[in-house]
Order: sequence, then structure tokens, then C-alpha cells
Amino acid sequence: MQRLFDFIFSFLAIIVLFPFLIIIFILLRLTGEGEIFFLQERIGKNKEKFKLFKFATMLKNSENIGTGTVTLRNDPRILPLGRFLRKTKMNELPQLFNILKGDMSIIGPRPQTQRCFNAFPKKAQQIIVKVRPGLSGIGSIIFRSEEELMDDSNNAESFYDDVIMPYKALLEEWYVNNNSLYVYFGLIIITILAVLFPKTNIVWKLFKSLPKPSSDLRDML
Repeated sequence: MQRLFDFIFSFLAIIVLFPFLIIIFILLRLTGEGEIFFLQERIGKNKEKFKLFKFATMLKNSENIGTGTVTLRNDPRILPLGRFLRKTKMNELPQLFNILKGDMSIIGPRPQTQRCFNAFPKKAQQIIVKVRPGLSGIGSIIFRSEEELMDDSNNAESFYDDVIMPYKALLEEWYVNNNSLYVYFGLIIITILAVLFPKTNIVWKLFKSLPKPSSDLRDML
């Protein structure tokens, strides 16, 4: 049933947003390095790899520059238009095509690069790949300011691996273990609210069984 909703929602969203997407295509072609799409290999359901679509927001070959696949808030690799697209999450819109294809769902664990997937505890890795990764999800909502959190830390990569990913793994495990249409539609609504009102904490009120963050994260989230 969730796959049916994914197909319908992504198809309708592409139709409605198509004129807006064309404007972004043109702006990206005329600015920065002229690239429109960024394709990156991610880990999907059952550990099958797929190419994730995003609007190009960073310098070419950015994965081999600086902090690699870990991106900071004021990362110098981000292009001027790309900064706006990332802040508004518009850079993620091409993933509607991934959803239409069946690589992803509207809601699910965020698809990770191999490097970031390996940062999950082994037990969590086995659970997370039981479902399709999502355009949004509980981990994406809770960590919507992830780049800012890492930017404020003394060692971004260590903070990401040792603090963020263990808790994000618990959140994604919670989603897999509690997956239902109620959770699916609830997270879609919360995603929209989080885009409109970035400081909202409604997710904690709607899903009271969420795992609690560690003391290192409690005051940051």
C-alpha cells in the first residue's frame, strides 16, 4: 500500500512542480559550474546500490575534497545557488524520480553513502535495509540541522561517527519497527511543518515512543 502512495504522490508532485523545476534547471545551467544534476551512489533496500538524484549544489569532485561525503554548514565547496537550494531542501526534489522508479519511498531511513552507512552500528545496518530509503524520515527530521551541529564541533567527522550516527541509527530502527500508514502520513505532515517552521518540535509530541537522545545531543536538537 505504501508503494502505491509513493507512486501517486511522486507522480503528482513532479507534474505540479515541473514549471518550478525547469526554472531551477535554467539557473543551474547559467551559474556555478553549469551542472544541473548530481548523481551519487547510495545504499538502498536489501543493500542494493542505486544512483540518487540531487540538484548540483557543490563543486565537481567534492567527494574527494575536504571532509568528503560529510558536509558542513559553511562548507567552502558549496556553490552560491547551491547554498539556497540546500537551505530550503530544494536540492532534494529530483529524488521524486528515484521514488517513481522504486529506488526510494516518500518516507524512510535516509539513503546513505557507503562511508556513512558503515558508520551505523552493524545491528542497525541489518535493520535499516529492510525498507526502502526515504526522501524524508524520522532521522532527517530530527537531524534537519545536522550540518550546523557538525560545524559547531571541534572534530566534525568524529562527532558525526561517534555521536550523530549511533543516535540516528536508533531513530531509523524505530521507524522500521513501527512502520505503518499512521507513521508514514504523520511523518509526511511533520516534514511539511518542519520546512515551514524549522524550529517545530511537534515530532516529539506525535511520536512519544521515540528513543531519547544522549546528553551530548539533548540540548542541540
